[in-house]
Amino acid sequence: MTQPNRFTREVAALADTQVLVIGDLMLDRFVAGSVDRVSPEAPIPVFRVGEETLMPGGAGNVAANLVALGGAATLIGMVGDDDDGRALARGLQLDRLAVRTVVDAARPTTVKTRYVAQGQQLLRADRETRQAISGPLAQALLEHVDAALPEAGAVVLSDYGKGVLTPAVLQQVIAKAAAQGVPVVVDPNGADYARYRGAAYVSPNRAELAQAGGEDVADRDDVLRVALRVMEASGIETMLVTQSEAGLSLIPRTGDAAHFPAQAREVFDVSGAGDTVVASFAAALAAGIDPPTAAALANTAAGIVVTKAGTAVVTAHEIIAHMHEADLAASDAKIRTLDEALRIAAGWRERGLRIGFTNGAFDLLHPGHISSIAQAREHCDRLIVALNSDDSVRRLKGPSRPIQNESARAMVLGALEQVDLVVLFDADTPIDLIKAVRPDVLVKGGDYNVDQIVGADVVQSYGGKVLVAQFLEGHSTTRTVARMAG
Repeated sequence: MTQPNRFTREVAALADTQVLVIGDLMLDRFVAGSVDRVSPEAPIPVFRVGEETLMPGGAGNVAANLVALGGAATLIGMVGDDDDGRALARGLQLDRLAVRTVVDAARPTTVKTRYVAQGQQLLRADRETRQAISGPLAQALLEHVDAALPEAGAVVLSDYGKGVLTPAVLQQVIAKAAAQGVPVVVDPNGADYARYRGAAYVSPNRAELAQAGGEDVADRDDVLRVALRVMEASGIETMLVTQSEAGLSLIPRTGDAAHFPAQAREVFDVSGAGDTVVASFAAALAAGIDPPTAAALANTAAGIVVTKAGTAVVTAHEIIAHMHEADLAASDAKIRTLDEALRIAAGWRERGLRIGFTNGAFDLLHPGHISSIAQAREHCDRLIVALNSDDSVRRLKGPSRPIQNESARAMVLGALEQVDLVVLFDADTPIDLIKAVRPDVLVKGGDYNVDQIVGADVVQSYGGKVLVAQFLEGHSTTRTVARMAG
């Protein structure tokens, strides 16, 4: 399995990627409400309408996932000349996303409306047409493809069967990408996978694979057997099969499959999970990452997105944090992203708890570190420790540091009883974290004056306290390293 410190570098590489997404655009509308009685008119629940949320769905959600991972994307598809199409366009106004739509006044923008009460979907209502795109509109779409393809490191074909990805369009896009050596990843629809002949990767879920194979797919052995048969018949090189609670399988036509167990701790909503898989897998391929590692990354992303409500996306920071958590054993619950830490801290504040904050590299944890952390915890109810990332330590301490990577250092800190949360940061100082957390107490260990402590002025400006932990003589990581060097 890919180690977290290596995965961190590979996720960072996604920021340099450009992926072209082509396919069916749709607007996902989520209507939240409540149900507390049965209708007197019929044995059906009465849904009391509450808040409405609009999100890009289909190919739009693939593109949104790509930019959330830190990369860039070009999105090509079709919308109607209607209010829903304009709402979708507004939802796709994202940094690092270029949208090239073809407008068909004769068809409505595809809309999926989900009615949700008490965390459960009660009904989905679809407004759509499945009519094939006309010749002139298909040509306009392909012209957009020709303009965007030279910059792409990978292509995603997001097929929801709404008429945009006709057999002719599919074959032309696949051929154009192959001519430029660009891998194509297909999120398929229907039973005829010959439509995707020549594609490098096709990513069905287990039900879609069963439909394509014309037989039930009950377990991993069935997945492998049916996938190989469908690939051979359809001219597809590799399948990436998602299997819900059974995880994910990467199956090349050679039959040398790799399987990845499911990572979700609690499944909340599977809406758009397939979009997250193909987006993260394609982005990794565009970054030059090998297919098994790309599949492992996609599996991690899938495990994160299904814990979220609605058509959600996964960020690069969430993947890195998740990989750290998997490697940090008993202390994993304490290692959090900044967003997660802020949510937890908000809950602490609601309970009237005082929040403390300290920071450092904590390389080769020694008694001086332990004393500083213990003193910090004495002045608060909950203690957040901001930990310099490996890159940050190298900039501050030199190329030979840190001795231990950020995973190891975070694990050791998380194992300390006095520490409640550990948050990694990549900057040279934790000032942005201090401004975001707004701790009640800021503590720094060492030989400092209060006015020398980063963030002291910020904390004091809203009435917080700044304390210098008593320096424990005779302990220093730098001196320890020097002694080790002889």
